[in-house]
Amino acid sequence: MSFKVAFIGAGSIGFTRGLLADLLTVPEFKNIQVSFTDINPDNLRMVTQLCQRDIEENGLDIKIHSTLNRREAFQDAKYVINCVRIGMLEAFTTDVEIPLKYGVDQCVGDTLCIGGIMYGQRGIHAMLEFCKDIREVAAPGCILLNYSNPNAMVTWACNKYGKVETYGLCHGVQHGHEQIARALSRDKKDVDIICAGLNHQTWYISVKTDGVERTGDLYEFMSKADFAGDENIRLDVMKNFGYYSTESNGHLSEYLMWYRKRPEDMAGWINYSNWIQGETAGYLRVCKESRNWFETDFPNWLKEPAKMFTPKNRSSEHGSYIIESLETGRVYRGHFNVMNNNTITNLPDECVVEVPCYVDYNGISVPKVGDLPLGCAAICSQSVWVQKLAVEAAVHADIHLLYQAAMMDPLTGAVCTPDEIRQMVDEMLVAGEQWLPQYQEEIKKAKKRLEHRTVPYRPVKGFTQKTKTVEEMAEEKERYRAMASAAAKETV
Repeated sequence: MSFKVAFIGAGSIGFTRGLLADLLTVPEFKNIQVSFTDINPDNLRMVTQLCQRDIEENGLDIKIHSTLNRREAFQDAKYVINCVRIGMLEAFTTDVEIPLKYGVDQCVGDTLCIGGIMYGQRGIHAMLEFCKDIREVAAPGCILLNYSNPNAMVTWACNKYGKVETYGLCHGVQHGHEQIARALSRDKKDVDIICAGLNHQTWYISVKTDGVERTGDLYEFMSKADFAGDENIRLDVMKNFGYYSTESNGHLSEYLMWYRKRPEDMAGWINYSNWIQGETAGYLRVCKESRNWFETDFPNWLKEPAKMFTPKNRSSEHGSYIIESLETGRVYRGHFNVMNNNTITNLPDECVVEVPCYVDYNGISVPKVGDLPLGCAAICSQSVWVQKLAVEAAVHADIHLLYQAAMMDPLTGAVCTPDEIRQMVDEMLVAGEQWLPQYQEEIKKAKKRLEHRTVPYRPVKGFTQKTKTVEEMAEEKERYRAMASAAAKETV
């Protein structure tokens, strides 16, 4: 069995390596073609070297085609796996640091809130260029598997405007599934779930063991679980809306209007056991540490045993299972991000939803979910309109829609006035000028407006931890090596 898989953003350190290892675990895939592309030649070289070593140590005769030319990488590809972060950590820094001057405190800033909206403006423009290349040079019917955030916005734009069949993939559902199984003292395979909603705002609307529905008593089990102390926001939302969310404290807190709008109250919701508990700009800090650590530690990775392509080592990331099912017919069930098309009946048809899907020879099938519980639908509905405004703004370079997306965002709107939001967006556009070619005329106007800035800053310090040096990380080598692999997705 031979076909081509291209990875864009392949310099994403541990993430690319893990996805490739998952794929090459499939026995039928020993002769596939693999292509890597990235704009960062150093990271591309290092990741290619590491992955090629893994391939050879597993006795496979596959030679990675590594190139800075993405059209060359996409040539005749049947699948393209996207892991890019447009603007890298330099742009990511502006997504979280500029809003802090206006009182908007984010933990991640890559899905919703003002950081996610602006990240979407960069990503959507670039992704539509990728889609054009895919249409022109990839194999007919090439499928795009998107791992980049803001996942729903990017997947929406690629399907609607890029005209490439695109599925958004995330591991939030799998992680929450594991937590629920722990709380119920059951093996994960014995707990059947149905999750539905929006990416990073998906709800476990059905949880069954032995065919018995458990959602009614799930809160009692979850609030007594060993991890409950690290999920107080998640559990508070569950207490008020009745269903468990896929996202942990830091992510969930910035998608809603309640938990991060007053600094004096935030201390009651976050802790420092892990950045994902809500640390201000916590993911940015971890990504910076991971990049520094990988660049320093890379020679040691090559000296250590290769990653073995065995079923035991295969991760729960959806990508390899989707390709396996499409190529071999083995049925796979997972939760993917797809255009709604009446799958969730109380959300707009034109939006991207995260729902159960089945994959086999016939393609990816999406069963109808029906209505979400009303409270869950209300939360998602607000987010859908933010996403739609942001997608249309990015595609058409419409600054008025961009302002409106930021104003309608729950946390941004809870913290800022319209005048503050307009000025903040102007400042973020100017800071991101090199990554926003579609906004060049609007950026010129924004620069002139900022010369006469009238809205005062209302900065918040946030709840931050010190970025560790490479020397400090070396004292806990294994911990930071694992973190580098996990956090490296989308950092280049």
